Amino acid sequence: MIITTTPNIEGKKIEQYYGIVVGEAVMGANIVKDIFASIRDIVGGRSGSYEDELTKARQIAFTELTNEARGMGANAVVGVDIDYEVLGDKGSMLMVSISGTAVKVVEA
Repeated sequence: MIITTTPNIEGKKIEQYYGIVVGEAVMGANIVKDIFASIRDIVGGRSGSYEDELTKARQIAFTELTNEARGMGANAVVGVDIDYEVLGDKGSMLMVSISGTAVKVVEA
């Protein structure tokens, strides 16, 4: 499965458009991660625990996107957009949403 942010793929011709596909993941951040992230906010540095959660969420969202595209018969997804959001009353949830257009490509 080819996945790209571009509207086309060099050397390939889009033979068929299947439609929009989406992958989403919402991950909860627990209190321990929140405490360590707060300390990082004060002293500076990176928050490895939040980065790990974002990585997991992104991987889940890409897997969902790929599975949805395959289910339509696509062999590529073009025009991919990745969005990150913070949800919840106190920003305790992390969301990754990935969307694109499922297509069938052939050699040009």
